[in-house]
Order: sequence, then C-alpha cells, then structure tokens
Amino acid sequence: MTDASAALDARTTGLRDERARPLRVLWSVLRFVRRKPLGAFGGLIMLVLLLLALFGHWVAPFHYADIDVFNRFIGPTTEHPFGTDDQGRDVLSRVIFGARASVIIGLGAVIIATIGSSIIGIVSGYYGGTFDLFAQRLIDAWQAFPGLIFVIFIISVITSTVPRDSTASQISLIVTIGILFTAGASRVVRSQTISTKQNDFVEAAQALGASDLRILARHIFPNVVTVIIVNISIQIGFVILIESTLSFLGFGVQPPFPSWGRMLQEAQAGMQQHPYLALFPGLAIALTVYSLNMFGDALRDVLDPRLRGAE
Repeated sequence: MTDASAALDARTTGLRDERARPLRVLWSVLRFVRRKPLGAFGGLIMLVLLLLALFGHWVAPFHYADIDVFNRFIGPTTEHPFGTDDQGRDVLSRVIFGARASVIIGLGAVIIATIGSSIIGIVSGYYGGTFDLFAQRLIDAWQAFPGLIFVIFIISVITSTVPRDSTASQISLIVTIGILFTAGASRVVRSQTISTKQNDFVEAAQALGASDLRILARHIFPNVVTVIIVNISIQIGFVILIESTLSFLGFGVQPPFPSWGRMLQEAQAGMQQHPYLALFPGLAIALTVYSLNMFGDALRDVLDPRLRGAE
C-alpha cells in the first residue's frame, strides 16, 4: 500500500468516526435513560433550571417586581397559576426568576470549590509527605468551623463596608460558599489521587523520567476527573440549599430580586391563610435538590468502573 493510499484510508476512517460520533453520544444518552431513569429525570430538571436561568425573562408571564395592590393574595388562577403575594406580585414569575439566583450562586460557588479542591487534593495526594500532612491538618481546622455560621460571619463582615444588595456582596457570597465546600471535596479528590498513584502506569511513567507535571496532567487528572464531575453534580444541590437558607435568614439574595429562600421568609406572616406562598418556592427547592442528588448518584454509578455493574 502506497503512502497516498494509507493517508486516504486514514482520512476516510477519521471522517467516518466523526459522522458516527453524534450517534454514539445519542446511544449513550439513551442507555443512561434506560439504566438510570431517576438520574435522567434529575438531569432533565438541571437542564430546565439552566434554561429558566438563561431565558426566564421570556418564559415568566410577568416581571418579578410588577406590583398590583388591587390583586393581593389571589390564590392560583388561570392568570396567576401560583397566585399572588402580599404586594400583588405574580408568584410563578418570582419562582422562575428565583431559579436564576440559584443557578448563578450554585455554579459560581461550585466552580470555585472544584478548582480549589482539585488543586489541593491532587497535589496533596500525589506528593504526600510533609506537604500532605500540613494540608490535611489545615483542612481539619477548616472543617471544624460550623459552615453556616462561618458564611454568615464572613458576609456580615463584608456587608459592614459595602451595601448588602450590591454586586460585591453577592460575589462575596459566592466566594465564601465556594471556599466552604473546598475542604470536603478535596478529601475525596485526594483519596482518588492516592489510589491512582499506586497503579503500574504511573510507576512506569516515573521510571521513564516523565516530569511530575506531565504525570499529573496525563495520568492522574484523567483518572480523577470522574470523581470531580460527580462532586460537581452533588455539590450544586447543597449550595442551593445553603443559599436558600441564607436568603431565608436575610443574608443571601436581597430584594427586590427574588430568591426561593427569600420567598419562604416573606411567606411566613401569611402562611396559614395563604399556604401557596410557601408551597411553590418550597417545592422548587425540594425538587431541584432531589433531582441534583439523583443525577449525581446515577452519574457516579455510570462513571465509576467499580459500580458499572450495579443497577
């Protein structure tokens, strides 16, 4: 076979693989739905939540701040499927816009926690020794602080110098929650790194003189990334819970922008006479967190080779 024929065959094979890739992706998705229906449901809810965060202003029937004092405390109707609150604002619209706060804070905090925990966990697990001992004792001290109290303290300190409803305050909320979740996630990454480091292919790379950076990038990280992905899907649910709790206590998203936790706090006064005010934001929180946990568990079962046979 000539070089030209070999090159043509290689190009043809590459094109065939490229065309078949969408079909393989579709088949993988369908197999995931068949094997893990609850996980697929959770993934669908995540997709809907993301779409609401991006296009909520087009989906919501009203603006979240539209006030109609003549239609206060109206129960669910055709015009207002979730009813109206004490200021005549449409509850459905506020629940939809509340998804944006949850997604922004959830993704922002989890991105920070993922970057921090990946660096700390991989470096600590790979090098071990004195650095690992120091890092783990620091994480022990880190986790000794009560999480919610720590976040409230940091936000209180920051908001003493900047307005609580400012962008700086919201960024501080995202960064603080992200730092809070870094410690626990780094332990999981460290354990997987230590397990991967003991494999023969890592020892072979070291024997061949590969640099630590190359080993970490080419051998350690690809075998740890599945744990990181599962952590991300599960952590988002916990971050949404913390954000809702902080908003309920008055330390999270500030009015007039809606948040599910803030809506629960505002519903306290009239909850007995108008239970729908707390029902719908509460259901949004519960459904979102449940779906994210189901998706994370299913993702772990699929990606972890030790659990691929489990149904």
